[in-house]
Amino acid sequence: MAIDIGRLESELMRMSSEGAPGWEFCNAISALAASGRIQQVKGVLPPVVYAELCERFEQAPADFVAGWRMLGREMQQGFVHHARQRLTCLTRLQQATDEADTPAWQQIQLALDGQQNELLRAAFVLELLELVEPAVARATHLRECIVSSSCSEEADRYLDEATRCYFYGLFTACAVMCRSVLEEAIKQKLPASLARQVASRYRNAPTLGNLLHEVNNNLRLTGIDAAFPALANRVNDVGRKAVHQKLLLQEEARECLQNARAALELLLRDGKAKGVRRTDN
Repeated sequence: MAIDIGRLESELMRMSSEGAPGWEFCNAISALAASGRIQQVKGVLPPVVYAELCERFEQAPADFVAGWRMLGREMQQGFVHHARQRLTCLTRLQQATDEADTPAWQQIQLALDGQQNELLRAAFVLELLELVEPAVARATHLRECIVSSSCSEEADRYLDEATRCYFYGLFTACAVMCRSVLEEAIKQKLPASLARQVASRYRNAPTLGNLLHEVNNNLRLTGIDAAFPALANRVNDVGRKAVHQKLLLQEEARECLQNARAALELLLRDGKAKGVRRTDN
């Protein structure tokens, strides 16, 4: 069955326009006011709010009705933008602003959506739909990471997270997790005697650079392929760049992930196959 992402996005836009938080509320206020039944909202709204509504209605009935109808349209038309804005407010630093700078319809919509969270739900669905096609394209650049000896559940989870970060465009995070998976895999591979020395030497907190230094000096003892350190060092260099210098581009993250996976295949290619998992499903 073909999955039409454009159709899913169109359906979401239709659903959001029909069920935008506050739209029905505003239309109801407008309709009640237009028919002279504004008093019916008395038991629904806080007394202070109801009193203010009545005062504004009495001052200019026609403007009151038109204003609430306009608020409803603004909530409906601006819902997607407001939803995205709602999510961005949680992911980025926000400057302190006067509440008066926020449009009235957004203030009302946010207040009415306080329990339902439709703004956030719509924002997440839109964002995830937009990630599908780029993620599929990125996944085609990878092949399965096949190893013949087991490692640890933690290493497997690191690799899974690194790969998904790449799929979803979190390129800097991808490189950081690539370093983590190699650190964990090397620790699991070290002979017990060398592992104890490394733990003591680096106070139980060796970096990937520390581990690679030890591996390079003890290739025969560890039995690790001589080609492994070079690949792993490339991953370490990109990971350091990601942490200390700048955000990474897609190409940099892809190369880092591919090198990490190739390094894992070298590191874990010996021994009996046991509990082998594939993380690119």
